[in-house]
Amino acid sequence: MADSTLRHRRIDHVLAQSGKRLKHDVSKLVAAPSTARSAPRPYGDLSEAGVEDIADCAAVAWETVTHSSGRKTRRIATRRVLTYLAQFPGKTWQDRWVASGLDEPGNPLRERFEFGPHKTQAALGLRCLICLRVIQPSLRAVRSNDFVGLAEQFRHVQGDKSLDEFFAAESASAHSLGQQRTSLFDVTLALITQGIALSDLTPEGLLHYSLECHKYGLTRGASPGSSRFAGHSAWETLHGMGVFPAGTPQQLRAVLVSGQKSVTELVDSYPIRCGGVRQLFIDYLERRRTELDYSALTGLAQLLVSVFWQKIEAIAPEQADLSLSNDVYQKWREEVSFVGKERDQPRRTLDSLLLQVRGFYLDLQSWALEEPERWGVWAVPCPVPRHEVRSARSGRRRAKERTDNRIRERQPLLPTLVEHVEEKHRKSRALLQAAAAIPLGEEFTHAGRSYRRTNSQADQAKARHSKAPVRVEDLATGEIIHAEGAEEDACWDWAYVETLRLSGVRIEELVELTQLSIRQYQRPNGEVVALLVIAPSKTDRERVIPMSAELFHVIASVIRRHITEERRSVPLTQRYDAHERQWSASMPFLFQRGSRGGRGVISPNTIANRIRTLCRELAESNPAFVGLTFAPHDFRRLFATEIVNNGLPIHIGAALLGHLNIETTGGYVAVFNEDVVRHYQEYLARRRAVRPVEEYRSATSDEWDEFQEHFDRRKVELGNCARPYGTPCQHEHACLRCPMLQVNPKMLSRLNELEEDLEARRKQAETEGWLGEIEGIDLTLQFLREKRKQALRSEQPGRSVDLGIPSFLPRP
Repeated sequence: MADSTLRHRRIDHVLAQSGKRLKHDVSKLVAAPSTARSAPRPYGDLSEAGVEDIADCAAVAWETVTHSSGRKTRRIATRRVLTYLAQFPGKTWQDRWVASGLDEPGNPLRERFEFGPHKTQAALGLRCLICLRVIQPSLRAVRSNDFVGLAEQFRHVQGDKSLDEFFAAESASAHSLGQQRTSLFDVTLALITQGIALSDLTPEGLLHYSLECHKYGLTRGASPGSSRFAGHSAWETLHGMGVFPAGTPQQLRAVLVSGQKSVTELVDSYPIRCGGVRQLFIDYLERRRTELDYSALTGLAQLLVSVFWQKIEAIAPEQADLSLSNDVYQKWREEVSFVGKERDQPRRTLDSLLLQVRGFYLDLQSWALEEPERWGVWAVPCPVPRHEVRSARSGRRRAKERTDNRIRERQPLLPTLVEHVEEKHRKSRALLQAAAAIPLGEEFTHAGRSYRRTNSQADQAKARHSKAPVRVEDLATGEIIHAEGAEEDACWDWAYVETLRLSGVRIEELVELTQLSIRQYQRPNGEVVALLVIAPSKTDRERVIPMSAELFHVIASVIRRHITEERRSVPLTQRYDAHERQWSASMPFLFQRGSRGGRGVISPNTIANRIRTLCRELAESNPAFVGLTFAPHDFRRLFATEIVNNGLPIHIGAALLGHLNIETTGGYVAVFNEDVVRHYQEYLARRRAVRPVEEYRSATSDEWDEFQEHFDRRKVELGNCARPYGTPCQHEHACLRCPMLQVNPKMLSRLNELEEDLEARRKQAETEGWLGEIEGIDLTLQFLREKRKQALRSEQPGRSVDLGIPSFLPRP
């Protein structure tokens, strides 16, 4: 199943209070400013109060949180702004504010004053008027002026217990410090611009604020032209507090992103002229809907309605039925044979397209026999000749060859990629640990490089309130490194690659893993085996994967990353399925991260992009990676190739991979040449013809136990025995002399100890005159040194060997 991006389309969720359906166009979403049941007036109605009365309120409003010397400054600043607004007509200060033009965007108040002190006081005076609810500025007017600490100052003046509870809940949330500040900022601006208290803030009101920020490019922290929306973190916190009505989505994304369309909406996404054909496509897709998932249904609708019929109507505008002349069909076939802006690239999926169209016609012919009154009028000869789809088999073989070649190219490069992510993770973690122990502004040396812990005003401000971010400057290059962010990115990159290559799961299954996916069972010998339960995905079939020690370490590291002092378990969050256009229930998904948009499950596209970035990084130092990348599904094919070609029975491999047919698993094996594969498959076919059918079945529990016990018995002190599955040791457990022994590079020190012991024994044998013993020890030493060389070579997989320059032999 191909990965797809998250598009802003249609969602069928109904907000509790509106009762209206949300549209795919964000400008038409059900969003309106919240209205106040009673106007919030912390110091009474000051809309028509005198200048001095308002100035006195501004002087005492922050009396408990500021020094008394600030009263005079606030009084002067507020008086100055009110004096300026008094020049404009209006009954209330709000009327004068609007009449002054200051409520328009890009018109900051400070530009109305000529002198420096007056410019500085303008922001302070305006902030006092906003917090006292004297004026209600528009969103763009607020963002045109500069305010420092507006959220906390606004909260203090309001005296709103609900607002105080929101600030406390946000501070105690799992959001990062940056997310918390953005959340407080968003809610404060929503209350200010809509003139309401927190208890009056509705989901539609916060959605309106978010859409306004997106419309005018005012989302905090978003770059120009970004599609980011404001209010994600605030929405989650308000939902958790119970401020929003029951039935409101837990996340703002559930309102903004798409939901499933009906079949009629899918067809009408590609307008066609003929009403009868339009209804036919609707009826056809409705009948096929039960046997297709939503992603396949949308693909079929796009192919039949857009790629097929829309182009037919462009070629023959008067065409009103499915009976196409050969001339029209040939023009259509020529039209769809090429793609691209210049229409110069052959369509690689042409065979599949012709098969789908032919299948559409054959379905109608078959259904016409069952229900002639409904389908008979549309049962006409198929315009796609049979001989044109025969080449589809050849096209599938060519595609299989391309895939096999892709895996052969990447198989020897996988260890290099794994080593890269491990090294990057180790270095970033070590740099973070070293930098976190250094005071702000101090220099330190790590791994032979000199760094300085940054000491900016932002760092100092965050250090006063909580904890300063760990950022360092590389003194050699001047590069600023966000150590925490770099370590987190490196850790997740390592987790993506390791989980994919060690489990063979699909990318959709990876992001669906939760804490509940980890199970365990006790074997008859008392050993506890960790299991990874894979939720139904492509084949709608749940399966269980026994976790190796390496895979268990990765999963445990991911869980430890989610658990902190404040959070003792994996956070609950929802996941949006871009294929099915649906939101899951709140679950402890393992692959989730926090961002400015709130906490959410990492998307398959993000993982694929990160892996491509890793390959580009390697290409800078390794020519083999130039122009080459790994896709998430490549790891699945490499996993299948490894387990099958290391002696695992293919039907057990099919169970691990979740394949319903072992032929599918055989297609994943991409090590041999096609000729070898063909002859081997012919051999298997002949063998199956003479063997009992019952032998080709799913693995039994006894077979699983035997399989696991075999690999347990292959573990030895120095490494691993590579003897084939199901075979006993043929060398009487003389491991050092056995060619099947694979020494773990980590056991090189043990080899040195064995060598010293053998040397001591040889000296004793020489003293005692044990010549036979000396011969045996010398042979063992020879094998030991060969094993050491092999272990050293495996420890350096990228090391090249100089074979010298070939030369011609002299003629006799």
